[in-house]
This record gives sequence, C-alpha cells and structure tokens, in this order.
Amino acid sequence: MIAIHLAEAIVAREGQRVVHGIDLSVAPGTWFGIVGANGSGKTSLLRAVSGRLPFVGGTCRIDGRDLTDDRAARARAIGFAPPADRLPDLLRGRELLDYARGDAPLDAARLADLWAALGIPALLDRWIGECSAGMRQRLAIAAAFAGGHRCIVLDEPFNWLDPVAAYDVRQVLRRMADDGLTLVTALHDLGTLAGACDAGLMLANGRVAAVLDRAALCQAADDPRQFEREMIDRLRRGG
Repeated sequence: MIAIHLAEAIVAREGQRVVHGIDLSVAPGTWFGIVGANGSGKTSLLRAVSGRLPFVGGTCRIDGRDLTDDRAARARAIGFAPPADRLPDLLRGRELLDYARGDAPLDAARLADLWAALGIPALLDRWIGECSAGMRQRLAIAAAFAGGHRCIVLDEPFNWLDPVAAYDVRQVLRRMADDGLTLVTALHDLGTLAGACDAGLMLANGRVAAVLDRAALCQAADDPRQFEREMIDRLRRGG
C-alpha cells in the first residue's frame, strides 16, 4: 500500500493556484524529500497533505483512503510540525507537547533518541517566549511526533538547528524511517536529500521539475558534487 498518493493535486492560496497538478507517491517506511526554490510550492503542498490547506483539484489518498475533501481526517492521520516562530510564548515546552499529544499515549521509548537529539528534556520547563529560534524549532519538531503518528510531515526541519543538532536529528530520523516511520520533508539541503532520503522530487513554480527515485539518490550519494551542480542548474532554470 502507498502511504501518501497524490494525483493531479492542486493547491491554492488567497485564490491563486500555487501547486499545479502534482503527482506524488510515498511508500510506507521511507523518507521522501522535496526540494525547490523559495516560492516553489513546497510549504503549500505539505500543508495541504497534512490537512492545513484544502486541495482545490485532484485527489489525495492516505493509507488507501480518499481524503481529498476531508482536511480534518488528513490532520488526524499525519503529524505536522507547527511553524516554530508561531509557537505560543506563554506555554512551557511541556505544555506544548502535552497539547500536541492530545489523548494519545506518549511512546517514551520510541521517542527517547529523538528527544535526546533535540535536547527536549532541557526545554520541558522553559517558557517558549524565552526560547531562541533554534530551541523553538526543536520543540516544533517534537510536537509533530508527540501524538504517536506513523506518518510525519516536516517543513525544512533543520532550519535554525546548530550543526551538531542537525546531524544528530538527521541520524535519528533515518533510523526511525528504517523502523517503519513514513517521513516527508521539505529540504534546502541537497546533501540530506542525497544522503538520507529514499526518494524525492524537485518543485519549480508549483510543478514537478524532477522525480528522484532510490537509484537516482544512490547515484547522487556516490557523486554529491555532480548532483549538487545538476540540481542547482535546474533550480536556476526553474526546472
């Protein structure tokens, strides 16, 4: 079964189409990366998949169910990181994660390595309003996982993380995907796309500019400089 399947998916914001007829398939237990320039439609696409925006055309199936017209069901099915800069200042880290968890039991054993990589224990009793951008990003990522979802969508999760945290989180996410997590991330880092993801695509002007299967990413990992040059050339050309 395909975890996420889009066919001719269209997303609009403020009445303007920003994602045009996207076809996308994400297999269960894989890490799928989406790259593209700013304004290419990455965030809008991920927000629609996770139920934060509607689809205005095409179809969206999650675990075989047609949820195109059911934003609430998509939101329940997928863990999604809230924008780090919009986290409520007057909550402590613990309260944010409790709110994100809802009624789901906390799988402490499954999340222990991720919590350690994110430094969550040190943030639990800290007011979010006193947190740096990097700390807020750590809490936002943790919030996506707090509800125990087996499918997670993250929009550029490594922004604002220091190099050590970014490396540690990337390693944990890779292990979680190997253990069955379905992960979809928007990325600016072509190295992560080549070295950590199982498949992906490039967006340009709201359309698919390139599909990157496992073979293409394995080749990219073997020659990352050539892959980077090719991807940058495509991004310069807008696909």
